[in-house]
Amino acid sequence: MKKTIIIAAILVVIAAAAWFLLSGGQKKQTVEFEKATVEKTTIQNSITATGTIEPVTSVTVGTQVSGIVSHLYVDYNSVVKKGQVIAELDKTNLTSELRTAQANLSSAQSTMNYEQANYNRYKTLYEKGLVSANDFESAKLSYLKAKEQVVTSAQSVQRAQTNLGYATITSPIDGVVLSKSVEEGQTVAASFNTPELFTIAQDLTDMRVIADIDEADIGGVKEGQRVMFTVDAFPEDRFEGQVTQVRQQATTESNVVTYEVVISAPNNDLKLKPGLTANVTIFTLEKHDVLAVQSKALRFMPIDAILNEEQKIENVEAPMKVWTLEGNTFKAHAVQTGITNGLLTEILGGIEAGTEVLTGFNISGGNEMPQFGEQAQNPFMPRPRGNNRQQNGNNQQQPRR
Repeated sequence: MKKTIIIAAILVVIAAAAWFLLSGGQKKQTVEFEKATVEKTTIQNSITATGTIEPVTSVTVGTQVSGIVSHLYVDYNSVVKKGQVIAELDKTNLTSELRTAQANLSSAQSTMNYEQANYNRYKTLYEKGLVSANDFESAKLSYLKAKEQVVTSAQSVQRAQTNLGYATITSPIDGVVLSKSVEEGQTVAASFNTPELFTIAQDLTDMRVIADIDEADIGGVKEGQRVMFTVDAFPEDRFEGQVTQVRQQATTESNVVTYEVVISAPNNDLKLKPGLTANVTIFTLEKHDVLAVQSKALRFMPIDAILNEEQKIENVEAPMKVWTLEGNTFKAHAVQTGITNGLLTEILGGIEAGTEVLTGFNISGGNEMPQFGEQAQNPFMPRPRGNNRQQNGNNQQQPRR
C-alpha cells in the first residue's frame, strides 16, 4: 500500500508538472485596440508670453518755465477735466518780466512816433529842395528802425505774457492723475528739458497689454486674433482681448529677440491697473465646430503581428487614410484633411461623424514579443533594403501583403 501511494503521488506530480509546462508554454497573446471617434470639436493652437498693462492714452504734464511750485490742486487718483488748473508756479518774476516788456514797448512806440514826425518834416523839406538827399535818407532810416523796434518790443510782450500763462498748469485731457512728481515749494528748472510734474491717464476703462513675443512665435501672430490673459492680482479671473497691432521694431536683450504686440484690454470693472504683469495666451489658430480626429489615427496601420487567421485587410491607395475594424476586417478610408494643431486634424471628407477609427494597439500575453521580419528591430534604427515591415510603437506599420 505504501508503494502504491508513493507511485500514485509521483504520477500526480508528473501530471501536474506536464500540465503546467504545456499550458504555460502556450500562453495566448491578447491585442487591445485604441480607438477614437470622428466628431465635431474646436481646433486651437496658441502661444504664451508676458506683458505689461498700461492705459491706451496717457499724457505727461510738465512746465516750460522755471520757478517755485506755489500751489498744487490735485493729488494721486484725482479725476480732472480738460483745461482744469492742476498747479501754479510763483508768478512774481514772470509778472515783472511782462511789465518790463510792456514798458519797452511803450518807449519804442514813443520813439517811433517822434521819428515818424521827423521823417514827415524832412520829406516835405526835401520835396521843396530845402534839405539834402542825405539828410532825408537819414531821417527815413531812423523812422524805419524805430518802427522795427516797436515790432520787436511787441513780440517781447507777447512772449512774457505766454510765459506768465505757462505758470498756470492745466490738464490737457480728461482723465485720472496716475503720478505726481513735485510738491508745493519745490523749485523746477526748465533750462535744458521740460520737468515732468504729472502723468494723466485718459480712460482707465480702456487699457491695453504690451506683450513681448519671441521671434520664433511672432510669425503666427496677426491682428484680430483672440487673446486671453491673467494677472497675479486676480488669479481666478480670465480677461479677454484681441491683437490690435504687431509692431515691426525688434528688441534684443541678452541675445533674445522679441517683438512688441499690442493687445486690447477692456476694463469696465477697473480691476486692471497700470503696471500689472499679464500672462498672455494668444490663439494663433482657432476653428470651431469642425469635424476632426486625433492625428495619430492618420499614422495607424495594421501589421501581421496583430492579426489572427480570421482577420483580413482592405487597403486603399491614398496619401491620408484612417482605419476601422468592421468585424474581422481592417478597412482603410481615404480622407481629405485640413488644419491641424498636432493633436487634432480637421477632416474635410471621406468619413462620417461618429465613426470609430483605430489609433493604436497594445499586445499583452504570450512568451515572447512579436517578431517583425526575421528578427525584432528597434523602430528607430535603419532597416536593411528590401525589408518592408517596421514597428512604430502603437502606430505605423506596413500593411500585410
